[in-house]
Order: sequence, then structure tokens, then C-alpha cells
Amino acid sequence: MDKVTKKDSIIGKRIRRFRRKAELTQEELSEKVNVSTTHVGLVETGYRRMSLKTLQKVAKILKIKVKDLIPY
Repeated sequence: MDKVTKKDSIIGKRIRRFRRKAELTQEELSEKVNVSTTHVGLVETGYRRMSLKTLQKVAKILKIKVKDLIPY
């Protein structure tokens, strides 16, 4: 897997912010996206990267657009 970048860390922080705004726990989000709670936690803290397909699922569940998560 590619090295996690600063932009990946920003995406993780944005996921956390929108997840909390949606009043979902990491466990609830992970169940809806079909990934482990550990994976969500590592993404949110900037230690792991999430695939675009999974980002699309997360955005749909959080009722936002993918571009709201990506710092470009």
C-alpha cells in the first residue's frame, strides 16, 4: 500500500467531523460501510488510507459529497 500522506490525514479528520455531526459512532459507520471499526479509526487518525469506493460509501451514508472530504 502507498504511504499515507498529509492529505489522507486531512480526509480522516473530515470523516470524523462529519461522522460526529451525523451522530454516528465509528462502529455504526463501519457496519454501514462494511469495513472494520479498527479501519475507520486508523483512517480517522491518519494511519491508514481509504479506497475511493469506500470513500464514496462513507459520503453517501454521511449525506455529503466526496469532494467535501477531499482537500484539493
